[in-house]
Amino acid sequence: MVHFLSCEVRQLLHNKFVVVLGDSIQRAVYKDLVLLLQRDALLTEAQLKAKGELSFEQDQLVAGGQLGELHNGTHYREVRQFLSTSGHHLLRFYFLTRVYSAYVEDILTELERGPPPDLVIMNSCLWDLSRYGGDAIRSYQENLECLFERMEQVLPASCLLVWTLAMPLGDRVTGGFLLPELQQKTGSLRVDVLEANFYCSMLADGHHFDVLDLHFHFRHAVRHRRLDGIHWDQHAHRHLSQLLLAHVAEAWGVEAPTRCTPFGEWNEEQTFLEHTGQRRQPPQRSKRSSSFEPVTQEVDRPLTWLDRQFQPPFLPSSQSLPFHLPLHSSQVLPQDSCFFSDNPVLPGYLPLNYIAFSDPLPSPAALDYTPVRWPLYPSIPHYGQRHNLVMHRVHRHVPNSPYSRSREGGLSRQWSRPGHRQ
Repeated sequence: MVHFLSCEVRQLLHNKFVVVLGDSIQRAVYKDLVLLLQRDALLTEAQLKAKGELSFEQDQLVAGGQLGELHNGTHYREVRQFLSTSGHHLLRFYFLTRVYSAYVEDILTELERGPPPDLVIMNSCLWDLSRYGGDAIRSYQENLECLFERMEQVLPASCLLVWTLAMPLGDRVTGGFLLPELQQKTGSLRVDVLEANFYCSMLADGHHFDVLDLHFHFRHAVRHRRLDGIHWDQHAHRHLSQLLLAHVAEAWGVEAPTRCTPFGEWNEEQTFLEHTGQRRQPPQRSKRSSSFEPVTQEVDRPLTWLDRQFQPPFLPSSQSLPFHLPLHSSQVLPQDSCFFSDNPVLPGYLPLNYIAFSDPLPSPAALDYTPVRWPLYPSIPHYGQRHNLVMHRVHRHVPNSPYSRSREGGLSRQWSRPGHRQ
């Protein structure tokens, strides 16, 4: 994965006006960008937890926060702004509790008056689904359509809008904004967030806005999620910033740096575990498999057709290879690699029994070779194997409408596709 340094972030966002809109997760996105514009450092615990402070890393609280009243209600406001000492970088943050409202309309009017933004980073989901009654899903759909229509009218054609999908929730959600009576229905809320992400991505694509799927990128990063099941640590937010900057650089046609994320920056740091009782130690993993970089082959030469015939079959992670099996070419498969390639096949991985056009043709004697009979191992279903390179199809019953299923402990609420009214 691409790794931006502070000097490269300043170059990428030179003479740019960046607007970040959303909840506390988006506020941490704003704070990490402000910090990264000034130096290569991570946010501290106190900076992540702070809310509505008068100043953060030379920025300024413009409205709301400590200038008003600090509370967890739907009318909470917080507007922050950072202007670099050189005057070439301007970042602004608006705290939102609803994706579209009269307050959002005031923000759009303010942006329309100028200066026009060059980059808008936005997300609003969790507050919309949990704080606005039983009809929250339908209201969220309507408000989202209104927002995208207004964004098309207000934002200039040169502005890049990146809609970031909501990050995955934990099994137990205890955020301060969540009402006590809703904390028992977090299972339903997790499903609603997934369906809302799907709806947002389809609607944003229809309006030709960019989408960054943070739910996908952080689906396995449980160790970096806080105990409240909502917020994330400083390493997760730095990785989020790197994903966002890489997306922006590609959209603007800027050549990104070629260096990769250093080992240990993400997984090897001790972080909070999502555990309701005492903290337990994470499983031991090698340094290679705990980084963002995909695990590739470690061979001195490319594998030939004959080499691939001698490779042992893939075994479940709970079983180990017998000592006497001959391994002519060691290939490390990323069974334990969690993060996060969009490519279906990682670079350097060569599937078994695959003949490349660049391989020399095998001799007739090799074609008549009888493979060695390996010992039989207990058979397990394909979907039980932790292999992130091959997805085996399993026949399952798929309901006609996956967005109309009922949740346990709650009413049956339906999600309609974008452009279709219920």
